[in-house]
Amino acid sequence: MSSFKFSRLSHARLTYDAVTPKNLYLHRRQFMAGLGALATAGFASSAFADPLKAVASAYKVDEKLTPKADVTSYNNFYEFGTDKSDPAANSSDYKPLPWKLTIDGLVKQPKEFDMRELIDKMPLEERIYRMRCVEAWSMVIPWIGFPLASLLSQVEPLGSAKYIAFTGVVRPEEMPGQKGLFQVLDWPYVEGLRLD
Repeated sequence: MSSFKFSRLSHARLTYDAVTPKNLYLHRRQFMAGLGALATAGFASSAFADPLKAVASAYKVDEKLTPKADVTSYNNFYEFGTDKSDPAANSSDYKPLPWKLTIDGLVKQPKEFDMRELIDKMPLEERIYRMRCVEAWSMVIPWIGFPLASLLSQVEPLGSAKYIAFTGVVRPEEMPGQKGLFQVLDWPYVEGLRLD
């Protein structure tokens, strides 16, 4: 089960000049959205086999899309191992269904969503993302999803909420990178964004 947690950091005060410049964090948001596409590229193919219907992107890129075989076989998901090919090689035991999403914390209406129902009821958009990694590789990939704001409007974050935490699932019996003596990351994996 994945979850979002809204929180307010009471012991620290960030000034606007101490944070990542807006143009860089917008690119990070694009990266995170694309990361979701990569995460679901291999796993969702069997779980959500029906094609998704989405509004086509109004924006086009000049570059050719990265072949699907490359997108699904060259990526970082340490839950499955540290090698670029590990997610494709080690994810056969991963069971994406049932996939629940919990949103709680500083919200008016905490909710748990079934991912299939959520995808069926949200207005989906298609986007093309150009990913550039610090490891000197890049990809141009299609992404279908919905804006985070559309999801957040259903739970109504409180005015005091400043951040959102994304917490991944821990299932070492399905994700071999989460077990063993020499862990690369602490599990569950947590990523965060500012709400502004």
